[in-house]
Amino acid sequence: MTEAATARRSRITPEREAELYGAVLDLLREVGYDALTMDAVAARTRSSKATLYRQWGGKPELVAKAIRHNKPGSIDDVDTGTLRGDLQALTSREDDCTMQQNAALMRGLFMAVHANPDLLQAFKELLIEPEMAEFHRVVQRAVDRGEVRADCPALDYVVHMLVGAFATRTLIDDRPPTQEFLSSYIDAVVLPALGAPVG
Repeated sequence: MTEAATARRSRITPEREAELYGAVLDLLREVGYDALTMDAVAARTRSSKATLYRQWGGKPELVAKAIRHNKPGSIDDVDTGTLRGDLQALTSREDDCTMQQNAALMRGLFMAVHANPDLLQAFKELLIEPEMAEFHRVVQRAVDRGEVRADCPALDYVVHMLVGAFATRTLIDDRPPTQEFLSSYIDAVVLPALGAPVG
């Protein structure tokens, strides 16, 4: 990125950026991705469309960054000394009410991702790939500590298992995941698959 582009993008303060992301998430919950427009975001946040496009390029990047901003901190900030502790700490960063709100939001976005290649690309670059890299570092620490064998075949599927817990809980039980459910899922499914200590 050029210095001029960086300067243009740095005009929005972190507080203003957080306010804009909050408005985007509110609009997503109200109207869904397809009906969300940059005009609506501009009106809701009293911004100019030119500013929004200059800062984010378009709706897919804006939505993906709003979702990323809404996540409770970086996975890298969690290091309890055990894989079980790390995974339990990650699931406890959101209370059940927040998880319920986010599960409803993500359900709607999953449909939009499959119908919008630009949104899928933004999700891959800004959400999926960074999060998979963070989870890889958490699991690699467990391998380095000797909790998980380096040749464990389940290592490549940790993110799939955790995402599956969120998706199938809603699909099968018609309920969003809760901290209690995710905690028991980690102990019953994820850790045994990795051969890691449960207790």
